[in-house]
Amino acid sequence: MLSSVIGGARVPAGPRSYRSTDPSRTSDTVAEVSLADADGLVRACRAARAAQDAWRDVPPPVRGQAVAAIGRLVEANKAALARVVTREVGKPYAEALGEVQEIADTCAFFLGEGRRLYGQTVPSEMPDKQLFTFRDPVGVVAVITAGNFPVAVPSWYIVPALLCGNAVVWKPAEYAAACAEAFYELFAHAGLPDGVLNVVYADGPETFAGLEQALGEGLVDKVGFTGSTEVGSRIGELCGRHLQTPCLELGGKNPMVVTEDADLPLAVEGALFSGFGTAGQRCTSLGTAIVHESVHSEFVRLLDEAARAAVVGDPAGDVLYGPMISERFADGFEKTLGWIGPSHTLYGSTGTGRVTAANPRDGFTGDAEDGLYYHPVIVDGVGPGDELFMNETFGPIIGVAAYRTLDEAITLANAPGYGLSASIYTTDPAKVFAFRRRISAGMVSVNNSTSGAEAHLPFGGNGRSGNGSRQSGLWVLDQFTRWQSMNWDYSGRLQKAQMDVVEITPDLGFRL
Repeated sequence: MLSSVIGGARVPAGPRSYRSTDPSRTSDTVAEVSLADADGLVRACRAARAAQDAWRDVPPPVRGQAVAAIGRLVEANKAALARVVTREVGKPYAEALGEVQEIADTCAFFLGEGRRLYGQTVPSEMPDKQLFTFRDPVGVVAVITAGNFPVAVPSWYIVPALLCGNAVVWKPAEYAAACAEAFYELFAHAGLPDGVLNVVYADGPETFAGLEQALGEGLVDKVGFTGSTEVGSRIGELCGRHLQTPCLELGGKNPMVVTEDADLPLAVEGALFSGFGTAGQRCTSLGTAIVHESVHSEFVRLLDEAARAAVVGDPAGDVLYGPMISERFADGFEKTLGWIGPSHTLYGSTGTGRVTAANPRDGFTGDAEDGLYYHPVIVDGVGPGDELFMNETFGPIIGVAAYRTLDEAITLANAPGYGLSASIYTTDPAKVFAFRRRISAGMVSVNNSTSGAEAHLPFGGNGRSGNGSRQSGLWVLDQFTRWQSMNWDYSGRLQKAQMDVVEITPDLGFRL
């Protein structure tokens, strides 16, 4: 039975629990998790507050050494952690290895930032006066993450937050609790002091109630949330009451524009990976392929062939994708499939919906009776009047729409109101930069898929995809530090800015 860790101590199991199962074999229990209530989250925030002062006073280069130790432990345990990810959330093992590598890459980047938390010396307009700026930690950071990237995404928050001198309370997804437990153990064995990183296993309602109370008591200084747009909006409203700006990384309806001059096989390869990788359960998954009318039919034909030929099944093997993460995600995808209408044409597999003995898929390698496996679906003929076009789908489904002009393509791409990731396939630089200027996405790919992030590039979205905050690279430091300015007047007298300034008198009427 897994339970929360507060102030370095394991919390005794309570009466409420959750059973995390292997989605490829739902009869297999991965972990039993004791769920905390709202008070548990508040207690964790108090423990973080008590630990943060001492952690803040550890010199940043030394905090960087802790991050370096985390990275080394992750690399040494890479295969073991990847196996946990594959078993608990059904991510193909090759993808799980890549996810674990992302933690190591994040640590590799930030370990050096402990020596580069630079401020500036700024010249004053007064003599015998100096101006300075400093980065200070925000304090206690509450991090709430989803389970589709159960170890990589938490590292995007937790590693820089710790490096900057903050204490963290982390609420992982309960359906990825075994992943969270392994992640926490690696961080704890890197030598972090008790209370600097706390883990609270809780469901959504208790988490929200606890966060509301902790914010009301002044125990939380920053909230980081990765999850749905609907929940992110509620968290944004809650933080706004306390004049806080959370770091929100939300959903996506990510467009891929395929122009008339695109390399079609390359575009199809990108669509296959970004639409069906992780069974479409990424915030950066391809939502709609917006294809020029002159190549539309050929693109659909090639994508249909590729999807039918792809291997779907047991995530321990070499497959394009495995099962849905949990029953919750399977139920959500069933709702999405209900949006398919009579005006749509379906491609991509020998069936639609859940793979079963009565609804088989050619080449399927998983357990159809005990696993949460779904056919890949390509839906041609979607448009702004369709729920399928306007909403995030979070499953193995790709919509296809045709366009005539690039202006029309960009209008279609922006129509759903999300703004996370967008892609364009073209050989024309003019189209690339016209697209970049007008697309609402925070991230743009050229001749590459909508999915994929690197640890040193800003990650985040706009509109329904987030509030403009960015993760990764130098940019995330602004989420976990506050700028403080200091002026030091050693003239021995009061010098008043904008008033006691030496004036230079030019002769502006002079002419040659």
